[in-house]
Amino acid sequence: MTDTILVLTEDTLAGSDVQHILDLHGGEDLAYRVLVPADTDRPLVPWIVDALSMGELREAWERATGGEPSRTQARATAQEQIDRSVAAFTAAGRTATGQITDDDPLPALRTAVAAGDVREVVVVTYPHMVEDTFHTDWASRARDQLQVPVLHLYSGTSELG
Repeated sequence: MTDTILVLTEDTLAGSDVQHILDLHGGEDLAYRVLVPADTDRPLVPWIVDALSMGELREAWERATGGEPSRTQARATAQEQIDRSVAAFTAAGRTATGQITDDDPLPALRTAVAAGDVREVVVVTYPHMVEDTFHTDWASRARDQLQVPVLHLYSGTSELG
């Protein structure tokens, strides 16, 4: 049985993100499973703080004025992100699958880890000032709940969260 690396991400993985993940395992033959939440219910204030801190004024305004995606839109976006992320693994010569999770991806992580073939979890997100500071981000929560190593990478960089 091949060990699986769960990759939880909030956006499409860039080729550089995939390469950083692959470099962690030195060419081992591993399976990769990309999980993307259908995000329809992110807390408003932290989301706006994050958007403003990254200069995304338009996105902050749209969200503050009711720009929450519908469940159908959120699932379609998540599936596109999975498809492109899986394609990035394929382009790097690796096999990957994908799965949409609910807004809170922790139950899906727990289920996958309980199945027994998960070696570790890699969480790839943008920096989130509020969640990262108060350790309520996905990686911190996963470290508290799962019995496998959890690594947090910031999207598009080699920085650890």
